[in-house]
Amino acid sequence: MQTKPLVKQLVAAGLIAAAGFGLARFEPFDRANAQAAPSPTLQSTGVPPAAVTSNSAAVTLPNFTSLVQRYGAAVVNISVTAKQQRANLNSGLPQDDPFFQFFRGMPGFQLPQGGARVVHGVGSGFIVSPDGYIMTNAHVVAGANEVTVKLTDRREFRAKVIGVDKKSDIAVIKIEAKNLPVVTLGNADGVQVGEWVLAIGSPFGFENSVTSGIVSAKARSLPDDNYTPFIQTDVPVNPGNSGGPLFNMNGDVIGINSQIFSETGGYQGLSFAIPINIAVKVKDDLIAHGKVVRGRLGVSIQEVNQQLANSFGLPRPMGALVSEVQSDGPAVNSGLKSGDVITQINGRVVERSADLPAMVAEIKPGSKAELQVWRGGKQTEVTVTVGELTDSKETASAQPAADHGRLGLAVRPLAPEERSQLGGESGLLVEGVSGPAQAAGVQPGDVVLAVNGTPVHSLEQLRAIVTKASSSVALLIQRQGNKVFVPIDLG
Repeated sequence: MQTKPLVKQLVAAGLIAAAGFGLARFEPFDRANAQAAPSPTLQSTGVPPAAVTSNSAAVTLPNFTSLVQRYGAAVVNISVTAKQQRANLNSGLPQDDPFFQFFRGMPGFQLPQGGARVVHGVGSGFIVSPDGYIMTNAHVVAGANEVTVKLTDRREFRAKVIGVDKKSDIAVIKIEAKNLPVVTLGNADGVQVGEWVLAIGSPFGFENSVTSGIVSAKARSLPDDNYTPFIQTDVPVNPGNSGGPLFNMNGDVIGINSQIFSETGGYQGLSFAIPINIAVKVKDDLIAHGKVVRGRLGVSIQEVNQQLANSFGLPRPMGALVSEVQSDGPAVNSGLKSGDVITQINGRVVERSADLPAMVAEIKPGSKAELQVWRGGKQTEVTVTVGELTDSKETASAQPAADHGRLGLAVRPLAPEERSQLGGESGLLVEGVSGPAQAAGVQPGDVVLAVNGTPVHSLEQLRAIVTKASSSVALLIQRQGNKVFVPIDLG
């Protein structure tokens, strides 16, 4: 388990400690929309508000007592043990490892050479069926040798890991028991920013702790995650809360608490939950197949900012800009092109590029996806037969579009051997950069493949397109095997 510095980073809200020393370690999050399958559950009920008066006005605050009484028993504490190989001091213990920092100040003490050490972890989960199926986070149980579930009545059970999906950070475990209390699974699509929500979990191992807050934002995209539009809240969530439920005021589970943004490793006002709709599909796939089946288009996409919207004639920034149609992907023969902006899929609006991977992931492989795309200043339709996602990713480009603001490029046509290296594509090799292009991040060695979606093969073509452009252009650049649109402000 590699430890990373906890400075301005997203950390999984799971608590890991080395046996015998109590040192906290926070594991990085390793990282999709279906209707919740009906299951025998307790009926959800509304929670009455409580009136609180002050000298100036009456303020209505929520009362969570009946919600906790009804569903608290369905939230469980999960403890895990795993074995990690000790570092050999002859090869050097990583200096960012907390164990290195702990032991280095102890005179005469030496760590054992090699061997295994026992690591304990604490997390949370919630029961979704009376016969013992429990949902939690993948990072809570992944790699565990032993998983123990403790109920609120203090009974303990050895749990079996049914399946783990690191892409969504969802896992399903099971205990052998009957007539267990269960939660009600809700619908995260109806979540509203500003509504009250409640979390129950085991922060720092303190079992069945209750915290509350409001929904701060919806469909939040986080770094290194392409399949989860997180629910952001200000509910206090800390290490050990991982895998616990996020309830709305009706007592429905709308999310699974998964991550926090922190400079210290503890809660600082930003916590993130996986929408329950996504989690339920993962759960059902894990139980039925032992793995999650996701759809794939086979494209690389990026966010549309104002400059790119101007370049492609979009009324406003929206959708997912296709920077590359992968040669081995399902969309390669569909007519989808680099420079298309996907604005809808199967009637659902794609507002941001981060929305698309999760939407595609929900589509059954082999079925048709109807895409609305913006091309050449108008909407058109493209139909793609969706493939199955395996190890590859439907990702937004990691290279951000620049926002700085004629072109400033010295280019030449590609030589035959250079075109061969690019798979026969034509383009212009960038040999010098200055002015707006340099400010936008274009580099010598980049290959300009297209401008505003039009392929370019000569300097004359490039000049003609730029001359007709108004305030900005979008260059399709190939760099080190990756394709990305770079917007350039022409001033």
